[in-house]
Amino acid sequence: MNKMHRNSFARIAALIATCALLTFAAARPAEIKVVTSGAFTAAYLELVPEYQQATHNKLLTEFGPSMGTTHNAIPIRLDRGEAIDVVIMAAPALDDLIKQGKVRANSRVELVQSKMGMAVKAGAPKPDISTVDALKRTLLAAKSIAYSDSASGVYLSTELFPKLGIADQIKNKSKKIEADPVGGVVATGEFEIGFQQISELRPVKGIDIVGELPPGAQRVTVFAAGIPTTSTHPEAAKALIQWLASPANYATIRKTGLEPARSN
Repeated sequence: MNKMHRNSFARIAALIATCALLTFAAARPAEIKVVTSGAFTAAYLELVPEYQQATHNKLLTEFGPSMGTTHNAIPIRLDRGEAIDVVIMAAPALDDLIKQGKVRANSRVELVQSKMGMAVKAGAPKPDISTVDALKRTLLAAKSIAYSDSASGVYLSTELFPKLGIADQIKNKSKKIEADPVGGVVATGEFEIGFQQISELRPVKGIDIVGELPPGAQRVTVFAAGIPTTSTHPEAAKALIQWLASPANYATIRKTGLEPARSN
């Protein structure tokens, strides 16, 4: 059996297992509401059609950051009691929701590891970020800097920039982009450089990804799934999460710029 056939067999087997689990979850197809943060979005959207076709369940998908105070941020949604079956978000933020009793502790499953990268407008010169010192010089030289309002942006603004000793120097030319992809404001030329999870930068047209942040500056973020206490289909939600985490989906996950959390 060649590699392609083995992968196809593995995906089919994983979906059969999912269907078997869902047999116990509901007598008829369920509508499962999922809210995912940006890092896992590209992989998730590629996997959704296969899941829906195999299970006949319908995934009602919405998007929101793992943290922050915008209307669609996952913590804010749960604060107002929104009925959600599955959340996919930065693991530290998910852990906070578990501590608050808003997500079931035994439902937490790590899905992927995500690295941060830097982007410039398509065709623009690519600054050197190959070392921490080079990154520091690039930040000081940049005319404007954009970063996200979620996990990567919080790390940059509260940890990395102060660690580099340049937080005050770049404060007036840096901006947190709330609820929208950082790549979008870089593509329009509104900001010279932008930082976000690589999997969130890849789908954006009109930008070039310079590369990953260098060792010493990089922060690998784990994204995990959980079932909120407001879920109306917890068994179907559990089966969906198990399938998303299955090895059969590792190739799709890697293709979108992520690394499976359980690949080792």
